[in-house]
Amino acid sequence: MRRPFVAGNWKMNKGPKDAAALAVEIVAAIKGVDTVDVAVAPVAISLAAVNAIVANTNLGMSAQNMFYEENGAYTGELSPLMLEEIGCTYTILGHSERRQIFGEDDELINRKARAAISHGILPIVCCGETLEERESGSTNDKVAFQVKAALSGIRIEDAFKVTVAYEPIWAIGTGRTASPEQAQEVHAMIRNLLGDIFTAEAADKIRIQYGGSVKPANISDLIAKADIDGALVGGASLKAESFAAIVKACS
Repeated sequence: MRRPFVAGNWKMNKGPKDAAALAVEIVAAIKGVDTVDVAVAPVAISLAAVNAIVANTNLGMSAQNMFYEENGAYTGELSPLMLEEIGCTYTILGHSERRQIFGEDDELINRKARAAISHGILPIVCCGETLEERESGSTNDKVAFQVKAALSGIRIEDAFKVTVAYEPIWAIGTGRTASPEQAQEVHAMIRNLLGDIFTAEAADKIRIQYGGSVKPANISDLIAKADIDGALVGGASLKAESFAAIVKACS
């Protein structure tokens, strides 16, 4: 049985003061929840402030991105060693906003994923299709290509360290959500694909989150599906009450 995993992606919101205050509220709101892994992903300058709050609690911390080198002339980047030092357990990689706005490609995301694992950081690897791809019937081809590319070269014994986050681009921040049936269909395809990449046993251990306008009102129907193991939450993670409700629905 896979343990549910809910992560909140705060995106470019909440400087250190506000991020710490939100973390305090979330820690209090999810106190006693011990059947779900939970993490929040603050903006980079807020990581230290949030870590001071969440250390030794049941709330973990994720970065929103990571570079693959340990150090060097890479202006504006964060290395896996830095994330480890500041208290990150996870990092989000390959989010559609990184792909679309900042031009990150599948090869770069793969290098980041392998670097994260080699340094003990657990990657949350995002994949998803545009509305045009959904309507043209190419969802599975697009998502399968992204997953295979991102996980290329990762050893079977490290497969369980990866979380895959299926986020249909047309549902991110739009208020539109894939129906539970649509989401399950893609999650099942990803699970089968993971079995081909690794083994069926390994695939059964890998958690696949759903992301895309996840709210307290829709999480119960999503998490009830066999291959949906949690959520990567955007806007609803910026309020402790709504984020905690999502977490508790998954417990």
